[in-house]
Amino acid sequence: MSVVAVVNTIHTISRLITRLHRVRPPVTCASGLLCNARTSYFCQSKKLPSAVMSTRVRSPTIDPEILVPLEKKMRLDEHIMDDSNVTTEDSSAVVVPRPSKKVSKSAKRKQKRVLPEPYSSEDVLWRDIVALLGDDTVGHALQHGTEWDSPFDFREEVEVEVSALSSNGDALARSPTSSAPWVIVAPFALSGERIRVRVYRSSRLHSFADLLEVVSPNLDLRDDSRAKCRYFGQCSGCQYQMLSYDTQLGIKRNVVIKAYQNFSNLPRETIPDVLPTIASPLQYGYRTKITPHFEAPPKKARKEAESGSASSTDKPGWLKIGFNEIGKRTVLDIEECPIATPVLNTALGPIREDIIKNIWGYKKGVSLLLRDSIEHLPSDISSIPGPEDEKHICITNHKTTVRERVDSTYFEFPGHSFFQNNNSVLVPLTSYVKDAIFPSSESSRPTHLVDAYCGSGLFSLMLAPHFDTVAGIELSAESIKSATANAIINRLPQGKCSFLAGDAANIFSTVSHFPPDKTALIIDPPRKGSDEPFIEQLVRFACSTVVYVSCNVHTQARDVGMIIERMEQKGGGRKYVLESLRGFDLFPQTAHVESVAVLRLV
Repeated sequence: MSVVAVVNTIHTISRLITRLHRVRPPVTCASGLLCNARTSYFCQSKKLPSAVMSTRVRSPTIDPEILVPLEKKMRLDEHIMDDSNVTTEDSSAVVVPRPSKKVSKSAKRKQKRVLPEPYSSEDVLWRDIVALLGDDTVGHALQHGTEWDSPFDFREEVEVEVSALSSNGDALARSPTSSAPWVIVAPFALSGERIRVRVYRSSRLHSFADLLEVVSPNLDLRDDSRAKCRYFGQCSGCQYQMLSYDTQLGIKRNVVIKAYQNFSNLPRETIPDVLPTIASPLQYGYRTKITPHFEAPPKKARKEAESGSASSTDKPGWLKIGFNEIGKRTVLDIEECPIATPVLNTALGPIREDIIKNIWGYKKGVSLLLRDSIEHLPSDISSIPGPEDEKHICITNHKTTVRERVDSTYFEFPGHSFFQNNNSVLVPLTSYVKDAIFPSSESSRPTHLVDAYCGSGLFSLMLAPHFDTVAGIELSAESIKSATANAIINRLPQGKCSFLAGDAANIFSTVSHFPPDKTALIIDPPRKGSDEPFIEQLVRFACSTVVYVSCNVHTQARDVGMIIERMEQKGGGRKYVLESLRGFDLFPQTAHVESVAVLRLV
């Protein structure tokens, strides 16, 4: 049986066990481990030969459990059906007796034991857990079926020492030596710190816990006086306010390094050293869009209000207007967000007051929109106005036009449309992309630009002066309308920029007349990354330079690895070389990092 067939069989068996509660005989996988439903995912997480590449998921879906915030709930390994209830008929199948209602509930709980979707945040965390515990320890637990047997009870308190930070920003700590190998995942703690935590949920070889106390802080890293938000440590929005900014940038560089080690399937020697993370000019007051939310009045509170027993002017105790509380379903009441622009914080106060005044009129919960916008475009767009000449306002209607300026280029788009939420870093970002496409050492310069996933035209318009012809493509017809209008607003020569609405997978058929050796491609996809049809077309077109900008470095690493692999297979002696990797900090104080990868055809 081929390696591909083995891996496909393993994947199918895992899904059948989850859905039908049947047990299959173990098989031996490509990595040499004895595999069953418990071990198959661990094997797939290890590097396999290139023949297995086609089995990787390119557009992962989200685990249903991820759709809701983490809640305080019992661990998942309690009251699971015992194997003694299973009767064997023959060597190839095991028949489960008709379950009682009680067993059915257990079975439903067991169904939640799904493996993380490849490249999801849960998958990223799993790789960090494997790295911390070690391959041998994890492999032993999977083979013996103990990976769900948490040594901790629900709400058990334990003191542990943090060993590392996950790529998601949480602290990772090994369980005490007196217990089985396990990892505690807790927020707001740093490497080297001794912490006291309370476990609230257990998963596969790890448990999630609330941080109760930092018993022994790492004073080389932690300075709590740096935090500018009174809700830091409760709000789920920021993870790193206690760290110096240089430390944050170093951590984010390490996230990029780990992503390419874990997800690119590239040999280590072909991955260049990751360059230092580019800092955001603003570390606070940078975010141009926030979406606080609140719930509608509960039935009991509404009845009290209708009966006149509740005050109609005071803010009810149950009303919280803000953002999610860390590790819970609940909303944290927040009057000000220090990472948001001053314009948004100024507007938030009156908006909150209006909600309190009219709260009894809301039948459903609401997610608010606040976007920082220039009030009017200047009459002369050829010069950059001073701060006193450029008034900013807060847009709250998702259909209202938002206006932003990046250097001397202006952009208009509807309030609900995507646009990068840190305006201060967009000039460094677009300048870096331009310099990557036009290195000083290159004698033959690209003359054509293809901007995939172009949105409202950020890269197309910022880089248009440096190309003869620019083509942008975007799935959203509304975004294409905005990009086309923005080209007119910025007085670009007619015909220089063309924007087409359509699937990025068909982009190269629209630019077939572009000379590949004179064409540069910018990819800036959503978090799920690109897909195989797009990458196959990219390889066939074989443009000279590819710059991949991503808000999810893990799917970027997957896609870059696939581009390089497919070009080696089908390039006729030509290949893409990963020339450089670098992070950009679009969201200071958080664990998020943008990544830019530059590929050159040689």
